[in-house]
Amino acid sequence: MKISGFTIIRNAIKYDYPIVQAISSILPICDEVVVCVGHSEDETLALIRSIPSDKIRIIQSIWDDTLREGGKVLALETDKALDAISVDADWAFYIQGDEVVHEQYYPAIRAAMEKHLENSRVEGLLFHYEHFYGNYRYVGDSRTWYRNEIRIIRNDKRIRAYRDAQGFRKNGKKLRVKPVEAWIYHYGWVKNPYFQSVKRVNFLKMYQPDEKITLHADQLFDYSAVDSLRLFSGTHPKVMLERIASMDWDFEFDLKKKQFNFRYGFLYWFEKITGKRLFEYKNYRFV
Repeated sequence: MKISGFTIIRNAIKYDYPIVQAISSILPICDEVVVCVGHSEDETLALIRSIPSDKIRIIQSIWDDTLREGGKVLALETDKALDAISVDADWAFYIQGDEVVHEQYYPAIRAAMEKHLENSRVEGLLFHYEHFYGNYRYVGDSRTWYRNEIRIIRNDKRIRAYRDAQGFRKNGKKLRVKPVEAWIYHYGWVKNPYFQSVKRVNFLKMYQPDEKITLHADQLFDYSAVDSLRLFSGTHPKVMLERIASMDWDFEFDLKKKQFNFRYGFLYWFEKITGKRLFEYKNYRFV
């Protein structure tokens, strides 16, 4: 069984992406990792080249910044990385620049790939998510945050990144998936408020014209504007520990504080009581 990882990145230093940690977290279970590096305003390319692994294969790209409809450029760049993986790979492991896999899940991930290797009906593997917010102690626990996404797919070139590359589809249809008991740790909402603000402005430019963007890069990001959080009770991946230790800002949140309207408040408590999320968007089909 051959496993190829793939990801995209641009301006990782400027926007403080934990891309080194993201790539490093999938290297132990991948035979290769293709990194599509976009032309950057910083030393992103040198940063990726500095990762000490001969499994990494870099391709370079120039992003089309005129594409501002639904983050389409992210899907196009993701497809470039996917197309560059080895033709003999069985599975392709996708990781985004602010996502990290905990080493405790390696056995479950590998076991799932081995279990479903010969079952062609299984087109992808579905992961659970923890979305960290504000700092490394809090995670989002409301409908604001998606609970699951596909991060391992078959090496089938008919599978393409969907919309802004949050997920995938095959010939325009939802992938047939099996769940894996493993979590992706999403750290995109944990960074110094200055870098968060700069990153958010850049991110919004991939979705809408400049005149519609009301957030300014010179404003510190306000982490208090969140509907609900809970404390994280687990451990962080080893590759994240140095980054966590270097945290240089403070954020505290009253866990009793819930900022919902009536409808979302009802849906939130219904989910907490029953474990079911009503009207949940699912870009996949269970086999």
